[in-house]
Amino acid sequence: MEFECQVSTEVSKNLVDCVNNSFGQQGEPNQFNSKLEAENLGISEQTSDSYTEKEKIALSKPTLTKKPNSDSCGSKQFLSSDVVLNSRRSITDLPPALLSEILNFLDPKELGMVSCVSTYLCRLASEHHVWKDFYCERWGNLTVPTSLGSGVSDEMSWKEFFVEREFRSKTFMGRYSIDVMYGHNEAVLTVFLLASAKLIFTAGYDQTVKMWNMEEGLLIASSRSLGCTIRAVAGDTKLLVAGGTDGFIQCWRAVEGFPHLFDIKGPQNQNTEFRLWEHEGPITSLALDLTRIYSGSWDMTVRVWDRLSLKCVKVLRHSDWVWALVPHDRTVASTSGSDVCIWDTSSGRLMTIIHSAHVGNTYSLARNHTGDFLFTGGEDGAIHMYEITSHGLQTNALLVATWVPHSGCVYSLAFEFPWLVSASADGKLALIDVRKLLRTRKHDSGKRFSCVKLVDRSSMEPPQRMLHGFGKNLMSVGIGADRIVCGGDEGVVRIWNFTEALEIERRVCALKAIRLENRMRRRKLHLENSSKGSRNDQCSVAAKKNPVTGDRSGWHSKRALSGKLKS
Repeated sequence: MEFECQVSTEVSKNLVDCVNNSFGQQGEPNQFNSKLEAENLGISEQTSDSYTEKEKIALSKPTLTKKPNSDSCGSKQFLSSDVVLNSRRSITDLPPALLSEILNFLDPKELGMVSCVSTYLCRLASEHHVWKDFYCERWGNLTVPTSLGSGVSDEMSWKEFFVEREFRSKTFMGRYSIDVMYGHNEAVLTVFLLASAKLIFTAGYDQTVKMWNMEEGLLIASSRSLGCTIRAVAGDTKLLVAGGTDGFIQCWRAVEGFPHLFDIKGPQNQNTEFRLWEHEGPITSLALDLTRIYSGSWDMTVRVWDRLSLKCVKVLRHSDWVWALVPHDRTVASTSGSDVCIWDTSSGRLMTIIHSAHVGNTYSLARNHTGDFLFTGGEDGAIHMYEITSHGLQTNALLVATWVPHSGCVYSLAFEFPWLVSASADGKLALIDVRKLLRTRKHDSGKRFSCVKLVDRSSMEPPQRMLHGFGKNLMSVGIGADRIVCGGDEGVVRIWNFTEALEIERRVCALKAIRLENRMRRRKLHLENSSKGSRNDQCSVAAKKNPVTGDRSGWHSKRALSGKLKS
């Protein structure tokens, strides 16, 4: 994209020419006077009616003209005041398209700082399309929020929604309440939080899948017995899948008009319920995207299924049991014993492998929405963070950070920007804020991506919060905008609800705004009173002067007293 700024360009040329002349003729004497300045630096004052469009523009700009026989100015030559004034340009004088390209390279914090400069930049930065990119980079794709009102533009809505979600992310350090949901007869091995539909799905040793209301913490429905232990559940608003030790993948399609999307408690219906089977061992992990189903098993394979044809399109073979997997775009990361593999699902090529990521098995994986970072948890109680970079056909995994918050195996990880939450066999949950480790860059192609800052791994901060005091062996965890869901050997499902902290934080912000407004009002009144007081002091000093002689009272008496002392 090319941009033209003719005024700034011509002024810059004039400045350069003048500076070059001054440096090229330093040895000549300074013979510059007011008359010569008037002759050499003249601006045409002809009327613009007799010129074409381009000539009007050229004549309206100040130009430096020079007589052929006139003396040159020396090193102390001054520019015309008109040229100097025209050269004092600000960023707001740039074309809006160029300003938009400049703002596209800023991160949210920098855009907020730009918004404080002027009302024009505030409007331009607030309406910038980059806020949608910021939101999708952190929390994934989402339709434009309609709750903000129809009178607000799409770009403005994205900014407000980004600010609201960023504000919500801070509540995990605040006050919470715990809801305990009873319904399972045995240990809960997997939980899945579908925040967009406000639903929670859980399963375990009792061979059933249960659906809960996230807001009220009530059991909505329970499936019939599936005949085996259920170790994995995943879903979206169109499809729910569950996998168990018999190697089958039980699937439910969403029912149009059904109040809770899926009818899991009714009798088997061929239109809404079906099974997939090709695994030869227990299924340990499941995941979905828009077009595919991913399943991992103890038969040492990861299978990729097409959601439309319901056929297995790829088989990714490993050297050990597959405990966890997490897809992103056309890649999928999976565990194989203690190793972590990253595959290209289109070609089935192994892109890279992290050997011996943990001491013992690697049980859990998590990934951010852009796929740049991979989190692993293992049998040694450690949590690793890797940065995934690709250069052509070469893919590398760089270890960025390591935390060891647990004394037992890390069975489950979940990530919701900026929080990474882990569930362990020691009965504790660890919350880690990775915001300080990240910064945003931009590819040459224009696509944004996150990268890590240069940090010392030996001086990493510990987890920002630990939630504990419960039974051993927390097997699975999920995280949403303001809730954390966990299940374990106790056979109950716990929900940590941080909405109370959100309301408290909002009240605190409102009180801060009121205090700031009162402080500014008191300061304004103080300044007004101070200015009135200074005028009153001047009047009192004038009143103390002698009305006849104009001298200050007491001066003559002091002089007479000094004369008596001398005599």
